[in-house]
Amino acid sequence: MDDSQLIIACKKQDRNAQQALYERYAPVMMAVCMRYCKEEEAALDLLHDGFIRIFTQIGSYSGKGSFEGWLRRIFVNLALENFRKEKQKNRFLEEYSYQMANETENNGEPDDLLDIENIPREEVMEMIRDLPPGYRIVFNLFIFEELSHREIAQMLGIKEAASRSQFFRAKKMLKNKISTILHHYNGKYNEQR
Repeated sequence: MDDSQLIIACKKQDRNAQQALYERYAPVMMAVCMRYCKEEEAALDLLHDGFIRIFTQIGSYSGKGSFEGWLRRIFVNLALENFRKEKQKNRFLEEYSYQMANETENNGEPDDLLDIENIPREEVMEMIRDLPPGYRIVFNLFIFEELSHREIAQMLGIKEAASRSQFFRAKKMLKNKISTILHHYNGKYNEQR
Protein backbone atom coordinates (compact mmCIF):
# COMPACT_ATOMS: atom_id res chain seq x y z
CA MET A 1 0.00 0.00 0.00
CA ASP A 2 1.41 3.43 -0.89
CA ASP A 3 1.11 6.48 1.38
CA SER A 4 -2.03 7.87 -0.28
CA GLN A 5 -3.86 4.55 0.21
CA LEU A 6 -2.65 4.33 3.81
CA ILE A 7 -3.80 7.88 4.52
CA ILE A 8 -7.27 7.21 3.09
CA ALA A 9 -7.58 4.00 5.12
CA CYS A 10 -6.31 5.74 8.30
CA LYS A 11 -8.87 8.51 7.83
CA LYS A 12 -11.47 5.72 7.99
CA GLN A 13 -9.91 4.51 11.29
CA ASP A 14 -8.70 1.24 9.68
CA ARG A 15 -6.55 -0.40 12.39
CA ASN A 16 -4.47 -2.40 9.89
CA ALA A 17 -3.65 0.75 7.94
CA GLN A 18 -2.75 2.54 11.18
CA GLN A 19 -0.42 -0.32 12.11
CA ALA A 20 1.17 -0.23 8.63
CA LEU A 21 1.62 3.54 8.84
CA TYR A 22 3.19 3.20 12.27
CA GLU A 23 5.58 0.48 11.10
CA ARG A 24 6.56 2.53 8.05
CA TYR A 25 7.26 5.81 9.86
CA ALA A 26 8.07 4.91 13.48
CA PRO A 27 11.83 4.48 12.91
CA VAL A 28 12.16 7.86 11.18
CA MET A 29 9.99 9.64 13.75
CA MET A 30 11.86 7.93 16.61
CA ALA A 31 15.03 9.59 15.31
CA VAL A 32 13.23 12.95 15.50
CA CYS A 33 12.03 12.16 19.04
CA MET A 34 15.54 11.17 20.15
CA ARG A 35 16.87 14.56 19.06
CA TYR A 36 14.45 16.31 21.43
CA CYS A 37 14.51 13.90 24.38
CA LYS A 38 17.48 13.11 26.57
CA GLU A 39 16.23 9.67 27.60
CA GLU A 40 15.06 6.91 25.27
CA GLU A 41 12.03 6.28 27.48
CA ALA A 42 10.92 9.91 27.05
CA ALA A 43 11.45 9.61 23.29
CA LEU A 44 9.28 6.48 23.22
CA ASP A 45 6.57 8.35 25.12
CA LEU A 46 6.80 11.18 22.60
CA LEU A 47 6.62 8.67 19.73
CA HIS A 48 3.51 7.09 21.25
CA ASP A 49 1.82 10.44 21.88
CA GLY A 50 2.75 11.64 18.41
CA PHE A 51 1.13 8.70 16.67
CA ILE A 52 -2.01 9.09 18.79
CA ARG A 53 -2.16 12.70 17.64
CA ILE A 54 -1.52 11.67 14.04
CA PHE A 55 -4.35 9.14 14.07
CA THR A 56 -6.76 11.64 15.62
CA GLN A 57 -5.74 14.50 13.32
CA ILE A 58 -5.06 12.66 10.06
CA GLY A 59 -8.33 14.02 8.69
CA SER A 60 -6.72 17.47 8.65
CA TYR A 61 -3.94 16.33 6.29
CA SER A 62 -4.89 17.93 2.97
CA GLY A 63 -2.55 15.95 0.75
CA LYS A 64 -0.58 19.07 -0.10
CA GLY A 65 3.10 18.89 0.68
CA SER A 66 5.11 15.99 1.99
CA PHE A 67 3.25 13.58 4.26
CA GLU A 68 6.49 12.80 6.07
CA GLY A 69 6.98 16.55 6.58
CA TRP A 70 3.46 16.78 8.05
CA LEU A 71 4.25 13.91 10.43
CA ARG A 72 7.54 15.49 11.42
CA ARG A 73 5.86 18.83 12.24
CA ILE A 74 3.47 17.02 14.57
CA PHE A 75 6.36 15.42 16.46
CA VAL A 76 8.37 18.64 16.66
CA ASN A 77 5.31 20.59 17.85
CA LEU A 78 4.55 17.93 20.44
CA ALA A 79 8.17 18.02 21.65
CA LEU A 80 7.91 21.80 21.96
CA GLU A 81 4.61 21.53 23.86
CA ASN A 82 6.25 19.10 26.28
CA PHE A 83 9.22 21.43 26.65
CA ARG A 84 6.93 24.39 27.39
CA LYS A 85 5.16 22.38 30.08
CA GLU A 86 8.50 21.48 31.60
CA LYS A 87 9.57 25.11 31.32
CA GLN A 88 6.56 26.17 33.35
CA LYS A 89 7.45 23.65 36.04
CA ASN A 90 11.11 24.47 36.51
CA ARG A 91 11.44 27.92 34.90
CA PHE A 92 14.70 26.85 33.23
CA LEU A 93 14.73 29.41 30.45
CA GLU A 94 13.82 32.35 32.67
CA GLU A 95 16.71 31.64 35.03
CA TYR A 96 19.34 31.33 32.34
CA SER A 97 18.07 33.54 29.50
CA TYR A 98 19.02 36.77 31.24
CA GLN A 99 22.55 35.54 32.02
CA MET A 100 23.07 34.18 28.52
CA ALA A 101 21.69 37.23 26.74
CA ASN A 102 24.09 39.46 28.67
CA GLU A 103 27.24 37.38 28.08
CA THR A 104 29.48 37.75 25.07
CA GLU A 105 28.45 35.38 22.33
CA ASN A 106 31.78 34.60 20.75
CA ASN A 107 34.71 35.34 23.06
CA GLY A 108 36.94 35.37 19.97
CA GLU A 109 36.68 31.61 19.44
CA PRO A 110 35.89 30.05 16.07
CA ASP A 111 32.16 29.57 15.53
CA ASP A 112 32.49 26.19 13.81
CA LEU A 113 32.11 22.79 15.35
CA LEU A 114 35.03 20.45 14.92
CA ASP A 115 35.14 17.87 12.16
CA ILE A 116 32.98 14.95 13.33
CA GLU A 117 33.35 12.61 10.36
CA ASN A 118 35.32 10.08 12.41
CA ILE A 119 32.88 10.01 15.32
CA PRO A 120 30.02 7.49 15.09
CA ARG A 121 26.67 9.18 14.40
CA GLU A 122 25.08 7.63 17.50
CA GLU A 123 27.81 9.16 19.67
CA VAL A 124 27.14 12.60 18.19
CA MET A 125 23.39 12.20 18.78
CA GLU A 126 24.10 11.12 22.37
CA MET A 127 26.13 14.30 22.90
CA ILE A 128 23.20 16.36 21.62
CA ARG A 129 20.78 14.50 23.91
CA ASP A 130 23.09 15.26 26.87
CA LEU A 131 22.84 19.02 26.36
CA PRO A 132 20.80 20.92 28.97
CA PRO A 133 17.12 21.09 27.87
CA GLY A 134 17.12 24.72 26.70
CA TYR A 135 20.34 24.31 24.74
CA ARG A 136 19.12 21.04 23.19
CA ILE A 137 15.80 22.51 22.05
CA VAL A 138 17.37 25.62 20.51
CA PHE A 139 20.17 23.59 18.89
CA ASN A 140 17.71 21.12 17.33
CA LEU A 141 15.36 23.84 16.09
CA PHE A 142 18.21 25.81 14.53
CA ILE A 143 20.23 22.93 13.03
CA PHE A 144 17.66 20.25 12.20
CA GLU A 145 14.48 22.26 11.69
CA GLU A 146 16.41 25.17 10.09
CA LEU A 147 14.49 27.86 11.97
CA SER A 148 15.91 31.33 12.49
CA HIS A 149 16.68 32.62 15.96
CA ARG A 150 13.76 35.03 15.59
CA GLU A 151 11.39 32.10 14.89
CA ILE A 152 12.85 30.09 17.77
CA ALA A 153 12.49 33.03 20.13
CA GLN A 154 8.83 33.46 19.16
CA MET A 155 8.11 29.74 19.58
CA LEU A 156 9.75 29.53 23.01
CA GLY A 157 8.72 32.93 24.31
CA ILE A 158 12.30 34.13 24.82
CA LYS A 159 14.38 36.97 23.40
CA GLU A 160 16.20 36.45 20.12
CA ALA A 161 19.51 37.16 21.89
CA ALA A 162 18.75 34.35 24.35
CA SER A 163 18.17 31.94 21.46
CA ARG A 164 21.49 32.94 19.87
CA SER A 165 23.28 32.65 23.18
CA GLN A 166 21.82 29.22 23.97
CA PHE A 167 22.79 28.01 20.51
CA PHE A 168 26.32 29.36 20.96
CA ARG A 169 26.62 27.69 24.35
CA ALA A 170 25.28 24.40 22.96
CA LYS A 171 27.88 24.52 20.19
CA LYS A 172 30.60 25.32 22.70
CA MET A 173 29.60 22.36 24.89
CA LEU A 174 29.48 20.07 21.86
CA LYS A 175 32.83 21.38 20.64
CA ASN A 176 34.41 20.54 24.01
CA LYS A 177 32.89 17.05 23.99
CA ILE A 178 33.96 16.46 20.38
CA SER A 179 37.51 17.67 21.14
CA THR A 180 37.70 15.20 24.02
CA ILE A 181 36.45 12.33 21.88
CA LEU A 182 38.72 13.18 18.95
CA HIS A 183 41.66 13.37 21.36
CA HIS A 184 40.65 9.95 22.71
CA TYR A 185 40.34 8.48 19.19
CA ASN A 186 43.65 10.00 18.11
CA GLY A 187 45.32 8.54 21.19
CA LYS A 188 43.96 5.07 20.35
CA TYR A 189 45.07 5.49 16.73
CA ASN A 190 48.62 6.47 17.78
CA GLU A 191 48.78 3.52 20.21
CA GLN A 192 47.85 1.12 17.39
CA ARG A 193 50.63 2.46 15.16
